[in-house]
Amino acid sequence: MSEVMANNFIHNIIDEDRASGKYGGEVYTRFPPEPNGYLHIGHAKSICLNFGTALKYGGKCNLRYDDTNPVKEDVEYVDAIEDDIRWLGFKWEKQLWASDYFDTMYKAAETLIEKGLAYVDDSSAEEIKRTRGTLTEPGIESPCRNRSVEENLAMFRDMKAGKYADGEKVLRAKIDMASPNINMRDPVIYRIVHAPHHNTGDKWCIYPMYDFAHPIEDAIEGITHSICTMEFEDHRPLYDWVLKEVGFWPEPPQQIEFARLNLTNTVMSKRYLKALVDDGSVTGWDDPRMPTIAGLRRRGYTPEAIRDFCARVGVAKANSMVDIGLLEHCIREDLQNRVESRNVVEDPVKVVITNYPEGETEMVEVENNKNVPEMGTRQIPFSREIYVDGADFMEVPAKKYFRLFPGNEVRVKGAYFIKCEEVVKNPDGSVKELLCTYDPATKSGEGFDGRKVKGTIHFVDAATAVPVKIRNYSYLMVEGEDGKLVLNPESLVEKDGFAEPLIAEAKPGERFQFFRHGYYVRDLKDTGEGAPVFNRIVDLKSGYKPK
Repeated sequence: MSEVMANNFIHNIIDEDRASGKYGGEVYTRFPPEPNGYLHIGHAKSICLNFGTALKYGGKCNLRYDDTNPVKEDVEYVDAIEDDIRWLGFKWEKQLWASDYFDTMYKAAETLIEKGLAYVDDSSAEEIKRTRGTLTEPGIESPCRNRSVEENLAMFRDMKAGKYADGEKVLRAKIDMASPNINMRDPVIYRIVHAPHHNTGDKWCIYPMYDFAHPIEDAIEGITHSICTMEFEDHRPLYDWVLKEVGFWPEPPQQIEFARLNLTNTVMSKRYLKALVDDGSVTGWDDPRMPTIAGLRRRGYTPEAIRDFCARVGVAKANSMVDIGLLEHCIREDLQNRVESRNVVEDPVKVVITNYPEGETEMVEVENNKNVPEMGTRQIPFSREIYVDGADFMEVPAKKYFRLFPGNEVRVKGAYFIKCEEVVKNPDGSVKELLCTYDPATKSGEGFDGRKVKGTIHFVDAATAVPVKIRNYSYLMVEGEDGKLVLNPESLVEKDGFAEPLIAEAKPGERFQFFRHGYYVRDLKDTGEGAPVFNRIVDLKSGYKPK
């Protein structure tokens, strides 16, 4: 795999560990998604880092589902996560479930109780939050904090046996209510949830909290380097405390944090993205406007471009905002030398070449990719009636407009010079067709007299034109008046068009450059009702300049 992240501070730590013989020189990572939504471009960075690190050091990486909350999880998300990882080009060592370790987690909790380091609390969630303290004031100890070991064990076992209602009791770690780190102020490590679990059924009605489950999951699997995003940095003392005090593992894993991906014009909260799906703002998690991996795949992005993007973004401790133009640059760079072009016209205008022989069709030659001569050429039909792009005609031309307008001559790429002689209109005033003449001596590639024209346009032969549906996507989110991101009402513009005959052979997921328009992909779900649907991946040009 060519897209490898440059050496970074995480790899420097690993290099030091390997040099010292820590973990026997092994590297074992994991990617631990919660199956409560689809993965997005931010997760792609974590996937590339975790799996890529294992690949770099000849190690292993597990796919582990953090399924400790039975209320939010869904098998649809599980399937989508696995599809995304495979599509990005990675393979996991083992597929595991946090819920497989519930028995060990329960034993670990009882161990803490027996050591006087955990207690059952009757306080409500609101009371616990209220007495937690602030950054400048210590928390207030719960009246339940000094229960005996025997009483706590009995009550915890009653919690497990289902004798209490949801929220009636919790198990808290007994650490330090005056700690400057609020996460260490007797955090809740088990709560009661009477809900069936997809993996364990009705066996459990108590479930571990993430901060308690996470280090235990890592330790059970033999993970060496638990790579997390920066929001978990303040949780690392609790991660270490759990492993030290439970004491089941002589060489526990270490947690290392890195900055998560922040991308302009992009929201990457699964909760927000789910709301967009639920309220119909988008057509689903794989809507091509969504920043989900499934959405990017349907949009036409390639796994190579996404891996390249993640490699260029790199790994750091400090949070920063990445210009979405870099992601677009990566897909342009990936596609420019590997896809063929096709002639497609949007908002088509019919052109009748009045002096071209009626009933005659000739084949003209055009290149498949101007950047790669080795990709060869193709033949497309040209006849008396053609379609040109709506943007290539103006009845009253703007300043420095060099395309078709009455009296002007342009070059039709691959064919001839044509001159607009007359505009024929419909009764409502719209343009019905343009009457043009052509110069037979100006055929492309045949050494005509060499006179110049300033405008070059493309065409589609009318007799063989294939109707297509074109979806031009732009950013789902734009900056509002207050500087915050809001939904873009123009994030999708649908157009009808015509394409050259070869487009009918395009398979779902096949990508092309639509000449002068951009890069497009045939939609994976294609709901054009007979007319192929093409999604715009990205424009041809951008003002973005990569550093």
